[in-house]
Amino acid sequence: MSDRNIERASALDTATLSDALDRRGLNGQCYRIKPRSSTSRMTGRAWSLLYGPAGHVVGTVGDYIDEVPPGSVVVLDNGGRDDATVWGDILTEVAHKKGVAGTLIDGVNRDVSLCLELGYPVFSKESWMRTGKDRVQVEARQVPVNIGGV
Repeated sequence: MSDRNIERASALDTATLSDALDRRGLNGQCYRIKPRSSTSRMTGRAWSLLYGPAGHVVGTVGDYIDEVPPGSVVVLDNGGRDDATVWGDILTEVAHKKGVAGTLIDGVNRDVSLCLELGYPVFSKESWMRTGKDRVQVEARQVPVNIGGV
């Protein structure tokens, strides 16, 4: 299925999109979010998750991945946390095989080498190895989220 808006956005670079949003008075610049690779590009419909501190619910931070449609951008709001990751090798491998367009994280990710090897786009504040398991959990799926102040 063709999505004309995605096709049009795919033809533009982020600086052009940022400038256009700026001129309209819209904040479209996700503060401190950057690609893990300088060659990364992605466009797609957002598939969002909101994370919160781990509680009594048992599960992994990636139990949702089978629900994400191909071509989507996984958008993870981890509240900007830099002490617990919510994306790594296993999610990268599954998302890549499913044809997910990429991942955007308000926080940090781990296992950057596989992202680079597969050419799978990940945008985040930084990368760090500490797992989010037993530190964070998914609070909501497909809800409005905040990524770098946007």
